[in-house]
Amino acid sequence: MSKKVLALILAGTMTLGLIGCGSSGGDTGAEEAPAAAEEPAAEDAEDAEEPAAEEASGEKPFEGVTLKVWGGAAEYNTGTEAVFAAATEKLGMEFEVEISPGGSDGDNVLKTRMASGDIPDLVAYNAGSKLYDLNPSRGFLDIKDWDILSKFDDAFVDAVTVDGAVYGLPISSTQAGAVIYYRPDYEELGLEIPHTWDDFVANCKALKDAGKTPVYFCGGTTWTTQVLFLGDYYNVEAEEPTFAEDYTNGTAKYADVPAATRSWTKYEDLVDYLNADKSAATADDASIAMANGEATHWIILTQQLPMLLEFAEDPEDFGVFGVPGDDPDNHGLTVWEPMSWYVGKDSEHIDAIKALFDFYYTDEALDLYFNTYGANGPSCIKGYELPDSVCSAIRVDMQKYFDEGKITTALEYQSPIKGTACEQMTTAVGLGQMSGKEAAAMYDEDCKKSAIQLGYDWE
Repeated sequence: MSKKVLALILAGTMTLGLIGCGSSGGDTGAEEAPAAAEEPAAEDAEDAEEPAAEEASGEKPFEGVTLKVWGGAAEYNTGTEAVFAAATEKLGMEFEVEISPGGSDGDNVLKTRMASGDIPDLVAYNAGSKLYDLNPSRGFLDIKDWDILSKFDDAFVDAVTVDGAVYGLPISSTQAGAVIYYRPDYEELGLEIPHTWDDFVANCKALKDAGKTPVYFCGGTTWTTQVLFLGDYYNVEAEEPTFAEDYTNGTAKYADVPAATRSWTKYEDLVDYLNADKSAATADDASIAMANGEATHWIILTQQLPMLLEFAEDPEDFGVFGVPGDDPDNHGLTVWEPMSWYVGKDSEHIDAIKALFDFYYTDEALDLYFNTYGANGPSCIKGYELPDSVCSAIRVDMQKYFDEGKITTALEYQSPIKGTACEQMTTAVGLGQMSGKEAAAMYDEDCKKSAIQLGYDWE
């Protein structure tokens, strides 16, 4: 099932078993259940998650258990669908999936449900500052004692840790705020990968002179407009190594630190190189335009690559590079840790959930996920290598930055301070409606509200 079709049908609540997910290729055969699914959850055999009679007869240990799942369409994708189908085949549990609204609407719904105690068995949500802002102890289970955490790298575990409690497990791979580019245009014009921002702008000029659309901008999907600003953080930290700590404490501001202000003024450099429908274009429009070679660059989270590739003829037509800074010898990548699964603290199906995740993070299930859906970036699972089916933009282009150590996590994983109106400001400056310096000052004021709410002494 394509992402385009999935987005059209995922409007309500659906119950998914093996039949409902069969089109994703999730039937991989029945094997013995993982050892984590050992203890019955109740003494009553009718209600128990793993009745002894079922185990003795070789039946699926969690047949009859339904796990309620809440998350966005991007998280409940064809890869997740395929793994859940395989889990149904192996373990017996089924999944009732509720698709959440996108963006701030979804955040507000989840906060309301947290306050009322209405949390399902599994929730798909962000790591980092947005998790911190959610006050996760109200509704999510602390899993710091689960053995499965040893599978994940430290950067991910840190991103789902709040006040010493660990809450999340990765849904997918890492991703980055980066530049996706159309290789045939670079080959046609003899362009090289730019390692400074000035070189990138020069490439854009050459593309415009050749009658091409240098950069695609999605003013109709405002969250996407933030990625240039957020993805430039590698360059901020390269010049100001203590910026995250100083920003959290209120001693550094975007409007006052030149390297940070630069993340906003870069939008001004691109105003003349954007698509004609920049104010109304959506992320779907961008995926189609890039896939068809109608635009050369899209500065976006690499989670969009699998969706873009659904429209493309050749996945090798696309590459990825980090948002360039000013030092050609220090061209890096700003990385986002994966969206994550969180366990409802009042769930009655903890044994089933543990068994699900014991399977979810096997090579078999990971290969199924990534072969079905693709990857957003290198994996945060220790020792796991992405399958060859994943495009070279991720397996090669992005992996190079990881191998060379030229990565940093986005500011939202290093500081709990994040404004609520960022996308409105990045959209305005991207469309030339305000200057980068004005936007930087406005963003500082927006973040001040967040800082004060979190108890920080910002002036």
